[in-house]
Amino acid sequence: MTEVQQLSERGRRPGVREMESRREQNMRLKRERIFRAASDLLRARGFSAVTTQEVSAAAGVAAGTLFRYAATKSELLLMVYNEALRASIDEGAARAALTPDPAAAVFARLHPLVVAAAREPENSAAYQRELLFGPHDAKFRAEGMALIFELEASLSDTLRRAAPTLSDGEARVAGSSLFAVTHLAIARMTASDIPEADAIDDLRRQVTLIVTGVLHTPRRPDPPPEKE
Repeated sequence: MTEVQQLSERGRRPGVREMESRREQNMRLKRERIFRAASDLLRARGFSAVTTQEVSAAAGVAAGTLFRYAATKSELLLMVYNEALRASIDEGAARAALTPDPAAAVFARLHPLVVAAAREPENSAAYQRELLFGPHDAKFRAEGMALIFELEASLSDTLRRAAPTLSDGEARVAGSSLFAVTHLAIARMTASDIPEADAIDDLRRQVTLIVTGVLHTPRRPDPPPEKE
């Protein structure tokens, strides 16, 4: 083969980088189809009624392909509702940025989570269950927990800015407590007949109580280090 023919042949064949980008693009498109199919089916019929076979059929992929992206129906649920959680957190952050009062800012961050859960109580309850009790090595559970830890850290930062003398440990515990009462508000609402308005009002009261207590409790000096 002449040099010209070799150059021409190379021009017709995709390079390694091009092949990798096509492979990545195909994977991304399949994941998007799976995500849309799972999202549509879960929201239309609820977690308990949907099967992985239905999701793979709606996405136009083989069952084996589906399992490479999400091995179980629970992982599909986590995949979809991690994005819903992310959207609620982003909405809360935008609202909190417009609110100077610390308690109101914290509530503004948490309010969208309860509203979103009220729209889909069955799926929200299942999502909470998978976050709490799902396998520790599950990819999408780890992603969801990372979002929660980031939310708790942002709540701690809000309190620390309002009370600069607040220690890192106190701020961390307060942030965790604020998410815990939000989690309980969602659980009570999705597991019983508590109206959304009542759940939101209870959350507002609890947030105000926690934030007020944290900000107005006199700070105690750290104990001296123990002598060896």
